[in-house]
Amino acid sequence: MDALVRIKKLVVRGEVRFTEKARRELDDDGLEPEDALEAILSAPGIHKTLRSRSTRRNARRELLYVIVGVTFDGIPVYTKGVIRREEGHDVLYILVSSKRSIP
Repeated sequence: MDALVRIKKLVVRGEVRFTEKARRELDDDGLEPEDALEAILSAPGIHKTLRSRSTRRNARRELLYVIVGVTFDGIPVYTKGVIRREEGHDVLYILVSSKRSIP
């Protein structure tokens, strides 16, 4: 299944968590967590995929997905997150960064 479809399904099911960094970035830009979720749901594709360099990651080859979408009010939002899996199933999408996108 396409990664964006997997992420959107997790968002629709409410299986999303925000790191403190992502919440702070949203707050700094005058945005709410719902704005990031709207942007993910409206995104036409994944902007890019990165390999995590964090020493705290759960998996050896964890992928970070960068998604740029717009809120229902037309505000461009940049998000970066990771799909967490347990026993081979997607269980959670964690947003590690989320802020206004600057074209």
